[in-house]
Amino acid sequence: MSERLKRLITEQNTTWQRMQEIQAAADAEGRDLTAEERSNWDQAETRLTEVSGDIERLNKMASLDKIDRSQIVTASGPTEERNQQDTAEQYTGAFSRYLRGGMDRLTSEQRILLMENDARAQGNAPDTAGGFLVPDEFRNVMTEAMKAFGGLLGLAEVITTATGADLPWPTNDDTANEGEWLGENQPAGEQDFAFGGRKLKAYTASSKQVKLPVQLLQDSAFNLEQWVPKKLGERIGRRAARSWLTGTGVDQPEGLVTSGVVGKTGAAGQVTSVVYDDLIDLEHSVNSAYRANGQYLFGDSLLKVLRKLKDLDGRPLWQPIPAPGFPATINGFAYTVDDSMPGPAASAKSIAFGDFKAGYVIRQVLDVQTLRLVERYAEYLQVAFLGFARFDGGIQDSNAIRLYQHPAS
Repeated sequence: MSERLKRLITEQNTTWQRMQEIQAAADAEGRDLTAEERSNWDQAETRLTEVSGDIERLNKMASLDKIDRSQIVTASGPTEERNQQDTAEQYTGAFSRYLRGGMDRLTSEQRILLMENDARAQGNAPDTAGGFLVPDEFRNVMTEAMKAFGGLLGLAEVITTATGADLPWPTNDDTANEGEWLGENQPAGEQDFAFGGRKLKAYTASSKQVKLPVQLLQDSAFNLEQWVPKKLGERIGRRAARSWLTGTGVDQPEGLVTSGVVGKTGAAGQVTSVVYDDLIDLEHSVNSAYRANGQYLFGDSLLKVLRKLKDLDGRPLWQPIPAPGFPATINGFAYTVDDSMPGPAASAKSIAFGDFKAGYVIRQVLDVQTLRLVERYAEYLQVAFLGFARFDGGIQDSNAIRLYQHPAS
């Protein structure tokens, strides 16, 4: 754990304790907060929100491993590994030179290296108009940038494939069936498994164009290899995160909120609020077999609402991180903030609860492509970069997750 994270956890707990002391002093005297106390409370709450957000982001980045390409390549000996490492370094150098200067700046060996690698990875003839597959260093930076925006990505089951071919994904719900007692000399009965399934596809997400002046590309002090993937990753990451939650399933992933089952609908009047009893009902709408691994997922605007809730004994439902290594909780369950979740509003499904790894699957294709556009903006002395990544996602076990929906009015 980093020193920064430790400091933030300590500050979060100290700030939360100060807020509790302000409220406890007023409660002990049976009065409302004074103007000064209310001002101190508001300032503390603002800082608590900032610190909690920083902790959430740092924990998310720390808990998610980078994609490891070694998991999908065949084993090799020391000599072959050295050759692969040398080739990877040469490819990285060629790709970096391509970013700054385009194809014209490459040597013939570098052009062949880029095109041959692209052809091997995609199983087709090289096509320089389609861009090149980014090297590991570039791809990993992009992957990390994407993770910062998708809370569900850190909770769901993630399948990484080397190609974008359709991936059959079987499902089975055998919970209604059970075994039997056998009498003496009686044969065992039959009960087949009922298999369902879907195909995980590889829908293409684009970063849109990122335009840079030629003068900046010529400046060796500008870290192009870090800046470009970060920006492309941020854009693709925001779009993918939103689709995993609210996607239509048509030319994009099937969203958890779009197709998930509502486990609890708030009573009339709870359009922008949530009550304690509704959270209890939501938790118990998920079968106890999944509830043991249950977590909450919601946006930051909903977290602000939940932090004000108290149980029947007047204890806050939200609890800060008790010690390094432990998560903050809502009613005893860990939570993840994803701002792609709808906020509290009429008929909005603003909270998801359950075992997300069992309930939702994300498919991502390993290789990311980038395209360098030179001629289109030549008169402006600009070069555009365009990133592509392929994903899918969908509910794999509808029993594992339930949603809270606000009433219509």
